[in-house]
Amino acid sequence: PPHTASPACCSSRYGLAFLSCYGFFVAYALRVNLSVAMVDMLKNSSSANNSSSVCPHHSIPVPKHNHTASVYDWDSETQGWILGSFFYGYILTQIPGGYFARKYGAKWLFGIGILCTVIFTLLTPVAADLGAGYLIAVRVLEGIGEGVSYPAMHAMWASWAPPLERSRLLTISYTGAQLGTVVALPLSGQICFYLDWTYVFYIFGAVGLLWFFLWSCFVSNSPSSHKRITEAEKTYIMASLKNEVDYIPWTSILKSSPLWAIVVAHFSYNWTFYTLLTLLPTYMNDILGFSIQQNGMLSALPYLGCWLLALLGGQLADLLRERYLIRTVNVRKAFTIVGMVGPAVFLVAAGYTGCNYVLAVAFLSISSSLGGISASGFNINHLDIAPSYAGILLGITNSFATIPGMVGPVIARSLTKSNTIPEWQIVFYISAAINIFGAVFFTIFGKGTVQPWAVQ
Repeated sequence: PPHTASPACCSSRYGLAFLSCYGFFVAYALRVNLSVAMVDMLKNSSSANNSSSVCPHHSIPVPKHNHTASVYDWDSETQGWILGSFFYGYILTQIPGGYFARKYGAKWLFGIGILCTVIFTLLTPVAADLGAGYLIAVRVLEGIGEGVSYPAMHAMWASWAPPLERSRLLTISYTGAQLGTVVALPLSGQICFYLDWTYVFYIFGAVGLLWFFLWSCFVSNSPSSHKRITEAEKTYIMASLKNEVDYIPWTSILKSSPLWAIVVAHFSYNWTFYTLLTLLPTYMNDILGFSIQQNGMLSALPYLGCWLLALLGGQLADLLRERYLIRTVNVRKAFTIVGMVGPAVFLVAAGYTGCNYVLAVAFLSISSSLGGISASGFNINHLDIAPSYAGILLGITNSFATIPGMVGPVIARSLTKSNTIPEWQIVFYISAAINIFGAVFFTIFGKGTVQPWAVQ
């Protein structure tokens, strides 16, 4: 291209990448902290900790602190509803999120969406005291607030990310999600232990308020409206991006096979991701026999690996496209295959490790880590096939991809009633089969070029 790249160091686009990374960090920390706090919110948690797991316990007996926080008497069905309720709100705002981001600008939509989640997080202890119904309502509202985050951010990148830096900028931005999970799981365990479970919501809520302040001050909807951007960077970004398109060709979008390829891949990937996200603490506790303190640390390992490989994958994907001129579609398909078939193989293997918990944790971690590679596969593909509509496309694929969050864990719970290793093997097999199907489907139908209906 005739325009030379503007340096990355101290640039506004990388500033946006890091601040949105912090935003997703907050979003995911607020999403997963409940799974850990839940263990301490229940009356029977002390007896549950001593109950027999399939494998011998590895926990060092720890002195219980005198907690003053309330505990509740919810049955497992109510617990399931409380943990799943987030996704019922989350699915509602996916497609509207993409639409409103185009109409009103992504900065405030993303900012206020996460701010809502922060406010309802701070209200969580009050809601829990009022009753399970109130807590479910608060979680649904948190989901509604957070549902706009991905479509808004995808719309934001449509006006900020030069095509050849797309994988790099987007992986920095979206890996905040894994980072939030990595930090929130072990930290919530420690906060529950040393303070009490209410502080999990207060501390992460405060971190979220700080983020909102920074986001309001330093971020703009587009390079042209940014106050501190250099002329060189503004010119570089504007020149590398095509004109926006005004109307939305819904019929063409819904008939587009490359879009459905992303939908199927996204659905399949999230099936494994959400099943593990909500049930890994349970598996560690009931099968491998880890206490909540060690559990938080070990449950976080898979996401730490996922975060690292997603970041490295983003660098590698852009390098292959820029320096070695490998066609975008081939990069996206290769990264999707590695990032979906790899996890399937190691997930099934984890079911056959028996009580060798080092191997079990290693395989589960490798499985999730390899999943991070798909971030530069199907996940960014929306911007390849229709940059102007990236927010709306992500809203569509993420709506389908939220369904596994609603049904995956429920199905897994009903399959593991007696908590035996063979039952968990079935759960892992189902996830692996869905993953492989998604990878094959994307390889057949995925495309890497702007679709005719997305060109002005």
